[in-house]
Amino acid sequence: MVTRAYLWTLSLADDLWQLPRTPRRSATGQGLAEYALILALIAIIAILALIFLGSQIRGILSNVGKSV
Repeated sequence: MVTRAYLWTLSLADDLWQLPRTPRRSATGQGLAEYALILALIAIIAILALIFLGSQIRGILSNVGKSV
């Protein structure tokens, strides 16, 4: 009884494996768009950080330059 059920399951799995598959759409463009959005977000954050912290960064770099 167990062997018959096992063989039937294998036969069904083999039949399902042989079914024609529909081609999947490529997700390459979607991944590229996501990377572009992340890169744009990082650029915006960096620009805002330089705007708000620019004078402090300038002072720190000035001190480093004077000590060298």
